Amino acid sequence: MTTSRRDFVRLGGAALAGGVASGSTGTAQAKDRTDWSVEVVESTMRQYTPETLGGWGYTRGLYLWGQWLVFQRTKNKKYFDFIKAWVDRFVGPDGRMSRTFTNLDAMRAGQLLPLLYNATGDVRYRTASTQIRERLNTYARTKEGGFWHAEGGTRDWQNWSDGVYMVVPFIMRHGYTFGEKQWATDEALKQLFVYAKNLQHKDGLFHHAYDESRTVSWADKTTGVSPEFWGRAMGWYAITCCDVLEDLPRDHPDRPKLISILSKLIAALAKYQDSKTGRWFQVVDKGSNPENWTETSCSSMYSMAISRAVERGYVSRRYDVVAQRGRRGVLERVKINAEGNTEISEICIGTNVGDLPFYLARPRAVNDLHGIGAFLIMNEQFTSC
Repeated sequence: MTTSRRDFVRLGGAALAGGVASGSTGTAQAKDRTDWSVEVVESTMRQYTPETLGGWGYTRGLYLWGQWLVFQRTKNKKYFDFIKAWVDRFVGPDGRMSRTFTNLDAMRAGQLLPLLYNATGDVRYRTASTQIRERLNTYARTKEGGFWHAEGGTRDWQNWSDGVYMVVPFIMRHGYTFGEKQWATDEALKQLFVYAKNLQHKDGLFHHAYDESRTVSWADKTTGVSPEFWGRAMGWYAITCCDVLEDLPRDHPDRPKLISILSKLIAALAKYQDSKTGRWFQVVDKGSNPENWTETSCSSMYSMAISRAVERGYVSRRYDVVAQRGRRGVLERVKINAEGNTEISEICIGTNVGDLPFYLARPRAVNDLHGIGAFLIMNEQFTSC
């Protein structure tokens, strides 16, 4: 049995003022019993309607994918109706979308289209999904076949670790829903492997970005990579691997290679987990820098990916303690405020490629959709495993 919002506030009055103190056993137990996915979705739906949530974009796509996972578990139709109403703002009567899809970020929410088609049978969602899929036929790529992060501007020839999550889950869902499994599998693996080849450091961490042309200011003139290991960039990559592995046939010859890339990343992340909080730093390998800070969205993503990897046997069970510490650390950043709404704090806002001072100075937000979406994905993993 879960604890209601009213019970949680009664059991842990301190939560209203400043979150849950780690030394408060009763409050911590209440927090463990609370269905935080439901609390966060209900809170978000009280504060936004499908019309006010925002435009077609990757943060909304991330959040609504998290809400979809909560809907799958709870079967609460109002969660589904909210998602459908938001998507319907952008899909015309003929199924076409008035978008050009010139960057990967614009494709993130496309993952919802095959899901809605399966749920409703409405061909408009298939038409809209096919529009994005056909756009990929002409979308710009590096010489190795990696999709540019964006076309026609300052991100030509660039692969960002973020980019795989913007497009690969859509590729898998579209292909596996609409009879293109082979294309989807081949394309998803190509993207993951090209990105890993150029972005994964020998110690397992991922650089934020790579410029094949080596012309932008942040690109190393020899390797093409940006200098820092930014937290959320690696989170995007890790959860993409987990998503793809769910569908990839067990006997696929490239499955061990993808598991190896993910396992190497997880081993590196475990080394850099903050021993005091269980979370990870904004710039993961610079925890000793006094200007650095533990960031909530990447900590959620890492905890999810590590837990899933343990559950599926991709990595040793000894990493389960890493995932559990991470989840507890994230929960310390979640509270219910005086209005009865959830607050998730210390979330890095949207972030371009930069140097160390740039990442460390990024604004930290409460209830930014990067953090809410990542939290839901993490929490649903721990709820189900």
